[in-house]
Amino acid sequence: MVVTRHLLPSIEARLGELFDATFNQADLPLTHEQLVAAVQEADVLVPTVTDRIDAELIAAAGPQLGLIANFGAGVDHIDLAAARARRIIVTNTPGVFTDDTADLTMALIIGVPRRLREGTALIRRHEWTGWAPSVLLGRKLGGKVLGIVGMGRIGQAVAWRARAFGLTIRYHNRHRLPQAIETMFGAEYVEDLDTLLRDADIVTLHAPATEATRGMISAERIASMKPGATIVNTARADLIDYEAMIAALESGHLGGAGLDVFPQEPKVDDRLVALPNVIAQPHIGSATVEGREASGEKVIANIRFWADGHRPPDQVLEGLF
Repeated sequence: MVVTRHLLPSIEARLGELFDATFNQADLPLTHEQLVAAVQEADVLVPTVTDRIDAELIAAAGPQLGLIANFGAGVDHIDLAAARARRIIVTNTPGVFTDDTADLTMALIIGVPRRLREGTALIRRHEWTGWAPSVLLGRKLGGKVLGIVGMGRIGQAVAWRARAFGLTIRYHNRHRLPQAIETMFGAEYVEDLDTLLRDADIVTLHAPATEATRGMISAERIASMKPGATIVNTARADLIDYEAMIAALESGHLGGAGLDVFPQEPKVDDRLVALPNVIAQPHIGSATVEGREASGEKVIANIRFWADGHRPPDQVLEGLF
């Protein structure tokens, strides 16, 4: 087994006890050549979102590779069709980061309209001259429309939190949720994404990156949004045309953005860093001790089930093996 990134010590210790595991103590993303070497020798690969497991890499795998036990819920960095063709089982760790990501999303939903980045910068520059009735005026949340794009586990967790702040919840999803769930969250379904984007004061993205969703927040759709609207993205950078978003932020059409994901991580565009109305975080949506530990435990459980000849509980390619 090859584990591509440094995990929590308790998880690595357990993996080392149970399996013949090789760890990445440097905790830098493996190069393509190192990943090729790993899949040619390992029977189990434990990758993360920083590893591109594409068709070329899977084609280079040795016949012994039987399981890709992903650390994390998202699997858009893995070519699932190529894995299926090679009869390699893919598992993930769903559910463990739901609350953590929703908490960070809510922090951005609050922080951008209330200009928390600008206030913090003012204090750190020692330029604050005291309370004043017209300084750093933000926007209140109560009564504003929150548009949630993608109403899965995380989208629903955000809706639950946002309702307590008096936000009006509207959502767009591939399929409408049952009425009972809509009632629980006080959420209104909007079938047309363009309508949702035009009406929302704050848009938060919680869709996976697929062929259907990549670039869905396009230049045209950003232009159609309300002047002063906010975009929050803790999902995948591929969902947004970042060039168009930056232009809209610089022009003042968008009021701000809260971002935890970027197109060329770990690089962050200097224009985003310079904008005072952007709160940028280093992909920390799942960065809690509890969440990372729970994800590691799911990885261990999936490997143990597979090693014992059983179907892993979190198999992604359900029904195909």
